Amino acid sequence: MTTETETPRTAGSCCSSTGSCQDGAADAQAGGVTTVYTVTGMTCGHCEGAVSEEISGLEGVTSVQAEASSGRVTVTSAAPLSEDSVRAAVDEAGYELVGQA
Repeated sequence: MTTETETPRTAGSCCSSTGSCQDGAADAQAGGVTTVYTVTGMTCGHCEGAVSEEISGLEGVTSVQAEASSGRVTVTSAAPLSEDSVRAAVDEAGYELVGQA
């Protein structure tokens, strides 16, 4: 199970602002920085959504894909993010950032 959040996105929709549900590969190809983190404590789709929502609020983030089964969170951003800001967002969601995968 994975949850992806596009920023900006249509309120109440799991789809991107263009109305398409995609796997995030297009964002990585369009430019930017993609970083994979390991997060502990995620067990379900709600967990994935909470982590994705908090990280999506960071400046410059264009895509977040959280996967509870592996504990991996893939973040695409316009520029590199500080690990401290990602850690604070994950903490706010109620989970723990282990570090980059």
